[in-house]
Amino acid sequence: MGANIILRSRMAQLGLTQDELAARCNDALLEITGRPGDMSSRTIRNLLNGTSRRPIGRTCAALEHVFGCPVSDLGFSAPSSMQHAPEDPVRRRDFIATTTGTAAAAVPLGKQRRSVGMSDVHRAEAGMNALVEADDRHGGRHALASAALKGRAEVLELQQRNAGERVRRALYALAAEYTTIAAWSCIDLRDLDTAQRYLHESTTFAGLSQDPPTGMRVWINLAMLAYQRQNGTEQLAAAQAATASKAARRDPFFGSMGRVRLALAHATMGDHRAARKALGTAQESLRKAAEDDRPRWTAFYGPAELNHLAAIIYNRNGESAKAEAMAHRALARMPSEFRRNRALATCQLALAQLRQGEPEQATATASTVFAIMDGVPLPTRMRSLIGDFHRDLFRMAPSTTYARDWADRMREEWSRA
Repeated sequence: MGANIILRSRMAQLGLTQDELAARCNDALLEITGRPGDMSSRTIRNLLNGTSRRPIGRTCAALEHVFGCPVSDLGFSAPSSMQHAPEDPVRRRDFIATTTGTAAAAVPLGKQRRSVGMSDVHRAEAGMNALVEADDRHGGRHALASAALKGRAEVLELQQRNAGERVRRALYALAAEYTTIAAWSCIDLRDLDTAQRYLHESTTFAGLSQDPPTGMRVWINLAMLAYQRQNGTEQLAAAQAATASKAARRDPFFGSMGRVRLALAHATMGDHRAARKALGTAQESLRKAAEDDRPRWTAFYGPAELNHLAAIIYNRNGESAKAEAMAHRALARMPSEFRRNRALATCQLALAQLRQGEPEQATATASTVFAIMDGVPLPTRMRSLIGDFHRDLFRMAPSTTYARDWADRMREEWSRA
């Protein structure tokens, strides 16, 4: 009795652990028979170490479904009920009718594709989370958008395989997430037309997923895109949809996220009173939100980011002193790994200081943006914000030494792009 090297090799090719193979086999049995399987890592271990050389019919059924080949190709001897007639290898009757009493249509094994389970979903989710972390550090990049679209393509390919309803919904949610990452990268890059197209695609995937947080993310990004376009009407509509969404109604955390986008929309449209009211509601909702297990993409949002957005709103409203206070609060609490957001909050602080008649202090503050990004080229959206500061600075103090030093530093940093 020796180890089954063939099975071990096939598992390695698919990157499967014993637990993951057991989970996929159980998913396969649920798909085939309508009843969940009971295979465990111990079952797989016995298959690998040679204890089980002639598995029972249900086990063989699951293995053939997962690997898409006869069990004889996996180093096993099939039970007699699963022996395939050599003269007619394609038209094999479904052996499940023999082993479980459940009749099913025959499926050519040569054309079978392995089923997809939650282990596949978790693996794709890990890849998506890695892209979110990269965005937190550096902001949108062409490479990030390309990686997100590649991830989406892989998820949609999984959708073409056998899967249960829960798995299919999770895969659609991931397709929406990956597409939204690509859209967000395009927003950071100021490629707004492409971002719009991706977000429309995300809306479809989010709807198919029936996942409230995923739908919430799409509405938030649509509001952000409209903000970049300075389209107040569309921004307001997207923010209202986010606020009215199922996620926002169920969880004050998401309610706060939607309300602050509503405040930004009102500020864009010049309704300062409505902006302050919506901001107050967003702050109160966040105070009510309990600690909970939420998607990785939500990690950026909390008291620090809410204060950052409040600084934007107050700068928009012409309340520069309040904007400065909020920016300081944001920077005091924002985790260091959120480099892009720290840099954006610093830009708001510099703008608030400049608009209060403190150009030298504002220039010193703005210069720290480059240190925060640590030599990484600034995303286009951030460069646009720095450009606004640059123009205002040279209108206010064009002949000062610190303004000329700032211009030299800016040229140096711009050359990195």
